[in-house]
Amino acid sequence: MKVLFATSEMAPWVKTGGLGDVAGALPAALRALDHDVRVLVPAYPALSKSFPDAEEIARPRWLNGLLPSPGLKQATAPDGTPLLLVDYPHYYGRPGNPYLGPEGRDWLDNHLRFGLLSRVAAWLGSTSSTVDWQPDIVHCHDWQTGLAAAYLHYLPGGQAKSLFTVHNLAFQGLFDHASLFELGLPDAAWNIDGVEYYGYLSFLKAGLQHADAITTVSPTYAREIQTDEEGMGMAGLLRHRAQDLSGILNGIDTREWNPATDRHLRQTYSSRRLEHKAANKAALQQELGLEQRDDLPLLGVVSRLTEQKGLDLLLEVAPQLLKLPAQLVVLGSGSHELEHAWKALAHKHKAQCAVVIGFDEALAHRIEAGADIFLMPSRFEPCGLNQLYSLRYGTPPVVRATGGLADTVIDATDARRGNGFVFGPATAEALLQAVHRATLAWRDPVLWRKLQRRGMARDSSWQDAAGHYAELYQKLLS
Repeated sequence: MKVLFATSEMAPWVKTGGLGDVAGALPAALRALDHDVRVLVPAYPALSKSFPDAEEIARPRWLNGLLPSPGLKQATAPDGTPLLLVDYPHYYGRPGNPYLGPEGRDWLDNHLRFGLLSRVAAWLGSTSSTVDWQPDIVHCHDWQTGLAAAYLHYLPGGQAKSLFTVHNLAFQGLFDHASLFELGLPDAAWNIDGVEYYGYLSFLKAGLQHADAITTVSPTYAREIQTDEEGMGMAGLLRHRAQDLSGILNGIDTREWNPATDRHLRQTYSSRRLEHKAANKAALQQELGLEQRDDLPLLGVVSRLTEQKGLDLLLEVAPQLLKLPAQLVVLGSGSHELEHAWKALAHKHKAQCAVVIGFDEALAHRIEAGADIFLMPSRFEPCGLNQLYSLRYGTPPVVRATGGLADTVIDATDARRGNGFVFGPATAEALLQAVHRATLAWRDPVLWRKLQRRGMARDSSWQDAAGHYAELYQKLLS
């Protein structure tokens, strides 16, 4: 099958979260199953720099709306995945975060930037395309490409089937009514069964409404978003489309995230040589200026500093965690208020707490390997990747029972399958109790080794997920 991945992120070049990781790894897993998968992504500076010799193969032109005619270039990723780069520097030649300006606010022309990406995706899946490769499936990812399904539905010549994957329902791509004309959509699209959402044009709703099938990134999240409590205003539509909605659990890149070969670590290790993990803890303590002690559990966090991720709950109980006693390492960025509060906590407890604001891929690897326990107290979590990294690195996670966390982490009270610690209510008290259970278990070497080895034995590769997506593609085409 010929599949076009349309995405606004792709690791390692552009990544703000799990979407980038998925777009960077899933196409290769599908290609390993002999499917012809190509990835459509904006030619951001990092991609333009990596592929300076990319050849222009087309220049799509539109008959309506205000979208420009970009260049379409082709390149090949190091793993062999063909790339199609939407080249329009005025939209995509901006450094830093792909969605936000220097002040941390959305770019005012995001509807045009990602409308263009969606429009090119639909053009490739239509009879208008001048490219000699045409996809059977246009696989759209998150709101930034949701409009591709609407273009395929409303504009003439659309013949590819469309699949829309929701990585996070909270981000909905809302813009004013005037955007309808700018984006070249017909007036007929502006209704309750189209792209209109409470007076706004919603890229997310466009995908949910018009895609031939919908997936999200874990089975539990697929159920949760059909409830009014977790549906972010889209629950009714999702219940209406329940027969077309499925949850496929994300995998991880097991070559990049492998403690036995990880180039970022002080000492590589495996489930059979777990004693070598201790060298990474000592190295991490030294790197971040913590007191070098092997008799205290080291708690690790790699996360956006937001309420969604429960980092406000963790901040509330952090002083009590440090009194257990324990040490705490946090890497991430997000809310300015939370950033300042976390930095203040680290300044007050320099020997026990280290906070690094920003993102550092290599440091993220070292935290996964060096921490004893990983914390993910998310209020909601569509899939989550860090708990999968933690399991693979023998760092049992503490998670809230939501979304993909509930699908992958089994509480230690299960004597046969337990690989971590799970709590229910999104409260500081429940989080504190779960971490306390984890630190007590850490002091039992026999129990702890069992938890570590069960987690490391879990198959988190993309092979299973790729098989499920291939089955869904086949179902759409048949």
